[in-house]
Amino acid sequence: MERSKMIHIAICDDEKDFVTHMTSLLNQYVAETGEEIKITAYYDGMELIEKYDTTLDLIFLDIQMRLVDGLRAAERIRQMDEKVGIIFLTTLTQYGLEGYKYQVANYIIKPMKYVRLKAELEQWRKRSQRHDRPAIVVANDFGKYKIFLNTLQYVETFTRNLLLHTEQ
Repeated sequence: MERSKMIHIAICDDEKDFVTHMTSLLNQYVAETGEEIKITAYYDGMELIEKYDTTLDLIFLDIQMRLVDGLRAAERIRQMDEKVGIIFLTTLTQYGLEGYKYQVANYIIKPMKYVRLKAELEQWRKRSQRHDRPAIVVANDFGKYKIFLNTLQYVETFTRNLLLHTEQ
């Protein structure tokens, strides 16, 4: 059987107890399935944006946080990485429709139960395997961006700088 690549998952929530709870659920999933998962914790949307890691595959993102909420964080992340999976976490159902403009995979109402986490991960894995595409990471004065090679149309050079033209 082909070995699947390690999944890099971020948990972004300002409740440290919930981050600990999610980490233990993910570790239970690892123990049960043998998947390789790297977990990175962020405790606010601002921290996630400022320290954004383009190797992330999936983000569990709380909507309600003090400095930068999950919706604003998702908007900024989509500018840097159009394909990372985002699953919103919330205690309130009223945000339902607003988040879909950021192409989120789903919403999960807290508290999180293992059965639900496992189902979400399985569903996300099926969807993301269909979209696994080669990409490069490009950095400029505004941050890092993941560019999918199949969206790249051509590259221009100007005095040792590159200008990448994509479908977007």
